[in-house]
Amino acid sequence: MKVFIQISCLNEADTLPLVFKTMPKTLPGVDQVEWLIIDDGSTDDTVAVAKRLGVKHFVHHRRNMGLARGFRDGVDYALAHGADIVVHTDGDNQYPQERIKDLVKPIIDGKADIVIGDRQTSKIAHFSGFKKIMQRFGSWVVNKAAGTDLPDAASGFRAYSRSSLLKLNIVTQFSYCMETIIQAGNKRIAITSIPIETNEKTRESRLFKNIWQHMFKSGQAIMRSFVMFKPHVIFVTLGVVFLILGLVPFVRFLIFALNGEGAGHLQSLVFGSAMLVGALLSFALLVIADLLKTNRILLEDQLERIKEIQYKK
Repeated sequence: MKVFIQISCLNEADTLPLVFKTMPKTLPGVDQVEWLIIDDGSTDDTVAVAKRLGVKHFVHHRRNMGLARGFRDGVDYALAHGADIVVHTDGDNQYPQERIKDLVKPIIDGKADIVIGDRQTSKIAHFSGFKKIMQRFGSWVVNKAAGTDLPDAASGFRAYSRSSLLKLNIVTQFSYCMETIIQAGNKRIAITSIPIETNEKTRESRLFKNIWQHMFKSGQAIMRSFVMFKPHVIFVTLGVVFLILGLVPFVRFLIFALNGEGAGHLQSLVFGSAMLVGALLSFALLVIADLLKTNRILLEDQLERIKEIQYKK
């Protein structure tokens, strides 16, 4: 069994030595451990430092492509080189690399295909109260979309089995974290988490400029996944809301009309008609989205088979 540990890096020359202090060279039940650096457009000595630390595998981006693209390219490289399990961690030394053995154990034991390190965000000192609340809320929304029960959906400390990676497809440009959970949950891929404690903060996040940008982009990714996997949740809700908003003014107009006062309340008729058109469009979009969902499932099944052939060991 071969495990690839991929480390996302953007100008991490100073922190990489800290990461590799506890980076495992061997793992229980694993024949071979390989380290892979995803150099996402670094302009410092990240690559040179990684080579001095013994890294032999690299994925290079000439410019910063983002975490999601880096993760996808790293997975492609690892699978092409025979990985049975891919572990993802970051080059800022946020995560405890000594816990990688615990991260891969449920996969080796056949109990899960994806394992996520739960950072226990309520205990992280440098997280503000607002950020902790948003982390919990974001995880709750993702769990609703995925049908899972994971306490830390945003954690990037993860292990994936080969079979799960063949089924997952990254389409977002921001972060793969929430998207892969929603996909895994809806594709019935076994997913679990283990509690971990993070290391001391070394720098500010480079994934987003501020919490509001993070919330906006995460919201976009979640909404896109909702439409992809559960279009009825979006469009049935919209349709019912528009239908109620349309029927109420119609009933109001009818009451006035029966009392001979309908001519003075045509605005209710106009508003109700507009809302009913909105309801009709919502239900029509539901039908289209459901057909697209069926087509996507068929395409993803074909893509999985292509990947099996492409990455055949």
